[in-house]
Amino acid sequence: MSLEDEFRDAPEETRWQGRFIAAKTRGRWEYVSRARGIKAAVILAFTPEDEVVLVEQFRVPLGRPCIELPAGLIGDEAGGEDEDAATAAIRELEEETGYQAGRMEDLGEYYSSPGMVTEAFTLFRAYDLTRVGPGGGVEGEGITVHHVPRAKLADFLAAKRAAGYAIDVRMLMLLSPDWLQA
Repeated sequence: MSLEDEFRDAPEETRWQGRFIAAKTRGRWEYVSRARGIKAAVILAFTPEDEVVLVEQFRVPLGRPCIELPAGLIGDEAGGEDEDAATAAIRELEEETGYQAGRMEDLGEYYSSPGMVTEAFTLFRAYDLTRVGPGGGVEGEGITVHHVPRAKLADFLAAKRAAGYAIDVRMLMLLSPDWLQA
């Protein structure tokens, strides 16, 4: 019997649910999902000087700061349950980085760790950036904005890793053109 056959009709059970996440089981499989089906928007943004816009934020589960693409939850605010992903991406980019995008391109939906988390995110590419504020996120987020020349990204990430920072898996898509060269 395949894994798909074993779990296709098994009921999903919520073992614990908090405000933002839920621990679930389906048969013998354990996993986590966002409460209320909330998804995320992740933004790939380059300045006119060909710098990738990254954020640094302390992540409690990791116990250290993490280098990431700007991102945020879609429809997580009371009254905003019907927010669309592009609107959330525009809002989050400005909150976290201080940049406003003239245009957002939807690059599709992806899953961050499908073996243990149901979380999905929509990846957006931001175009025509205009700096409208300092960024840093909302109260208590403590976000630091980094502008990294595309050609120096691998060195930047290696230095941050060596300094003990966590590196978000989405950085791989920015590094892969170099890594995939024969």
